[in-house]
Amino acid sequence: MMERELRIKVAVQKTGRLTENSLEMLKRCGLSYSRGTDQLICFGENMPVDVLLVRDDDIPSLLAEGVCELGIVGLNVLLEKAAEGPGLVAPRTLGALDFGHCRLSLAVPRGKSYDGTGSLAGARIATSYPRILTGWLQEQGVEAEIVTLSGAVEIAPRLGRADLICDLVSTGSTLAANELEEVEVVLESHAVLVAGETPADSFRAEWVKRLANRIDGVLRVRESKYIMLHAPRAALEEIRALLPGTEAPTVMPLDGIDDKVAVHAVCRENVFWETLESLKQAGASSVLVLPVEKMLA
Repeated sequence: MMERELRIKVAVQKTGRLTENSLEMLKRCGLSYSRGTDQLICFGENMPVDVLLVRDDDIPSLLAEGVCELGIVGLNVLLEKAAEGPGLVAPRTLGALDFGHCRLSLAVPRGKSYDGTGSLAGARIATSYPRILTGWLQEQGVEAEIVTLSGAVEIAPRLGRADLICDLVSTGSTLAANELEEVEVVLESHAVLVAGETPADSFRAEWVKRLANRIDGVLRVRESKYIMLHAPRAALEEIRALLPGTEAPTVMPLDGIDDKVAVHAVCRENVFWETLESLKQAGASSVLVLPVEKMLA
């Protein structure tokens, strides 16, 4: 097989809270793809990269089996699948992504007392994440009965199947609708970029590395801003200290003005109005803040 025929595959959640952000991130990495109605594969048109749209809990297994090289999945799913034991090689986590934030929490029926983890002893807890919950209970030194459900966990107490639940919480609206109250966080979760074993051939290995670097670059610029300003030479050190998340700003002389310089900097943190006001108070003028479209470390 010639190198130009080799391709890498990225597994993404088919439908759910990670789908839109995952596909948008790949587009921001420069990937253009075609996808027909109801097709589960997006074919890359300008890169040797295809996107597989699959169930999120299948992604760790697909990576372990070498079906795809990269995947975007929730940390909760990754940890639950990795705890299945022998037969699954845990994918390598390449980095946390800035979307898909939620938490795996314990929730009790409204009005039911909760007196800390000690009160869980002997309780029946319904969950779709029995392995994560088992590990957490062991850390707490508590023995409880785990009722494993594949869905509709939130109605288990009303059906008499459990005393409380352990389920994903984002806004808390589902808990409120089912008269449940969140009492304990078991796991803080978010989307992660994961990889299987490094491909044996150098062409695919290089594209895995390249795509991972591009995703890292996309993450860096989401909060990054490019700041340009004029600063008095006497206030330069103070102004440097006010620039958030910058390494070393570029300082340039201003034509015909000896007591001021131009300062350009990439700030890798949010630039709030308070930051601009502080810069102004320190003597900065002509402050301009611009978005950053692409950046590689």
